[in-house]
Amino acid sequence: MYYYIIVALQVLCFYHCYKNNKEYYWYFIIFFIPLVGCIIYLITQVVNKKDVSIISEEITTIINPTKKIKDLETAVKFSDTFQNKINLADAYSEIKEYNNAILYYEKALDSGFKNDPYTLNKLIKCYYKVGNFDKVIAYSQKINLEKEFQESIYFYGLALEKKAYFKEAEIQLKKLDIRYSNYNERLELSKFLIRRNKNAAAKEVLKEMLQEIKSMSKQNAKRYKAVFMEAEKVTNEL
Repeated sequence: MYYYIIVALQVLCFYHCYKNNKEYYWYFIIFFIPLVGCIIYLITQVVNKKDVSIISEEITTIINPTKKIKDLETAVKFSDTFQNKINLADAYSEIKEYNNAILYYEKALDSGFKNDPYTLNKLIKCYYKVGNFDKVIAYSQKINLEKEFQESIYFYGLALEKKAYFKEAEIQLKKLDIRYSNYNERLELSKFLIRRNKNAAAKEVLKEMLQEIKSMSKQNAKRYKAVFMEAEKVTNEL
């Protein structure tokens, strides 16, 4: 059976090779290294080359993240456009170099896109990560978080707490208390309520979360296992 599968795969590759006028050396690779040769041919010649390029780029980024940064820095030097600066800032943000990310996001805003909401939203996370809570609050108030950037309400709420705007912080964090979603954010809401000596309200949030995760499929419950365990721990400590 295995033999016939290999032969069928070879025939398929030979046919594709012939139909698309591929180089002759592919015939030798497919014939003399049957399985491996066919796999190499399919990946490099049949699979969408754009997809292969993307996968290759992602692997290179994982192995050598600084290469992507250097390439994007070169792009900015060659063409100092808004998009090139955003791409470089995004790359810095991906590797958690938030100060550098902030630098290029701000430069992008200065190039005629002062109130671009998507850039401002990215800055909210970066400024939170470096502990600049004043900037988090200022930029959060410039865009409609509820309409387009709900994930940033989390950073906004916690930044408000850091600056002692407790009432407003609670209002913002409670916007994330949506059933069957936002488990990490709701866990943080419960901890915020505990810090504000509102244990009964915190228990209610935790109780709902635990019940929801218990009623999930095994696959989804496994996904939120860490949140479930932390929620149980916080509940038991109350």
